[in-house]
Formats: sequence, C-alpha cells, structure tokens
Amino acid sequence: MTGSQESGDAYVVSALQALVADPSLVPTESEARPSLYRLFLTVWNSVDVNRQPSPPRDNPGLAASDHRLQAITPMAREAFLLTAVEDFSTDEAARVLNVNETHLIHLLDEAARQITEQTATTALVIEDEPMIALDVAELLRQLGHKVIGVARTHDQAVAIVKAHSPGLVVADIQLADGSSGFEAVQEILRSISVPVIFITAYPERLLSGERPEPTYVLCKPYRPESVRALVSQAIFFHTGPRS
Repeated sequence: MTGSQESGDAYVVSALQALVADPSLVPTESEARPSLYRLFLTVWNSVDVNRQPSPPRDNPGLAASDHRLQAITPMAREAFLLTAVEDFSTDEAARVLNVNETHLIHLLDEAARQITEQTATTALVIEDEPMIALDVAELLRQLGHKVIGVARTHDQAVAIVKAHSPGLVVADIQLADGSSGFEAVQEILRSISVPVIFITAYPERLLSGERPEPTYVLCKPYRPESVRALVSQAIFFHTGPRS
C-alpha cells in the first residue's frame, strides 16, 4: 500500500492507537480480522493524497511488483491486495471496503485491466478438452494476452515452448493421450522461468510432495472471474523475466 515498511508501520500504529481509544471499532471476535483491515484503510484513506492515483516513481529500492502496485488506482489496488495477498473472499473484501460485492468485482476487473496494461504477455494453454481450451484462451485474450498455442498432450506442450517461450502457462493435469500436464510443466520449468496456473478436476494429484510445488490452482468447474483474477496474480507477482 505505502511503498515502504516505515510508512506502512506508521499507519498500523495509528490504526492500533485508534482501536485502543475505541475498542468498539472491532466489535466481535468473528469479525475481528476484516474489522482491523477496515480500520487500517479508514486511517489510510483519511490522508487525501492516498486516495489519488500515484504518479510513476523511479525508486530502485522498490521491487518490480511494488512499482506495478503503485501504478494501480487506489481502490482497485486495495481490492486486489485484499483478495490476492490477504486471501479475503470477495464478500469479505467488499465488507472491508464498505462496498457491495458487485462493486468489489468491478474493482478487481479494473485492477486486472490496469495490471494487463503493465504486464501483457504471451500464454500457452495445455488442455485436452476443446471447449475448455477455447474458453480459457478467450479469457486470456480478453485480458490482453496473446495465446501462442493450445497443446493437448505433453509432447505438444514441450514443442510449443521450444518454438515460442511463453510468459504464462495455464495447464490441466490429465491430457488427451494419458500424459500428464504436471509433468509437462515440470519439463518446461527446467528450461524457462514462467508462472503456471493449473485448472483441473483432480487437484489432489498435485499433492505429490514433488518440486516445484504449484502456487496457483483452480478446480473445475471454474468461474471466469476466478480465472481472470488468478491470471493477474500469477503474472503480477512473478519475479522472473516475462516474454
């Protein structure tokens, strides 16, 4: 939110001081966590400059993801961080921001659009079900990414990556010829650094204890907004080079 730990800590102190002065600001134990975040954001938004879009800043001390965060408009950035980093549901995040869930989803869509403007990349879809492959590819295109190929097997996926290095991989686990999308991804990651999202009906098959462990997993059937949100997160927080 702030771009520096020192500044962030100061806002946390102010929020806690307000809570000590008025414990009713966090009314119930079950609502303690969202109430604390709502209190922090109340303090944060009481400073007018924090409600304004941040101009680009050339600060070598900031990580690339922090630079990208600063470029997102304030409320969209808050919605994105609450769901992507703090793991609030859309309903909980809406209550923290004191908006309805429809508005919250609009803010997340706006954050995704602004992220795409900064991080548009190429994508490979590894999926053997044609309708799902088409749907995922179209969602990626709507987000501004270029789909360089759709692979139905392990060998097809590896061949596409050898020809065109993608900036994102979206993969199923069970593929058309009985091969494994997870094994295809492992082979791909041995040659390039790329964020990977698994969309699968068999999430338990990812619990193998093997490395690399998947970070982003969606279960089928999926919701389009979940795919859009996860794509934005995966690309946004990836630390390696993007294609």
